[in-house]
Amino acid sequence: MQLTRYTDFGIRTLMYLAIQPDREELFRISEITEVFELSPNHVSKIVHHLGKLGYLETIRGKSGGFRLGMSPKDINIGKLVRVLENSLAPIDCSKPYCRFTPSCQLKGVLADAVAAYLAVIDAYTLEDIVSNRDELKQLLPELSIPVLQIA
Repeated sequence: MQLTRYTDFGIRTLMYLAIQPDREELFRISEITEVFELSPNHVSKIVHHLGKLGYLETIRGKSGGFRLGMSPKDINIGKLVRVLENSLAPIDCSKPYCRFTPSCQLKGVLADAVAAYLAVIDAYTLEDIVSNRDELKQLLPELSIPVLQIA
């Protein structure tokens, strides 16, 4: 199963925020786009969605930005994937319609595979996947944009 880029970038954004030493610091979309070489428009949509879901706290205005809205230990990866993905179905038997659909046993096999996949990622939190913070931080580029400081 392959996650959409939307989910991938959402997880990367949360990972980036989780490895920062000061979790109260506000970050800007431009920082995420520079670190991961992503489209600002795409990142804006993801940050907005993660904010609506409570994963991020977003603050509007000139001095605004965003930060984690909950502790990394409270962010379950399986739940996050479920809310970010439009569908977890590995195939769509209706487009084009497959004549085997009424009697197909592959659907059951794939449903079992998706259930097993979800069971594995349900066992992990954001805290688990950033437990190697120091190693992850060493892989980040030096930023050319100033980091927003809270007064």
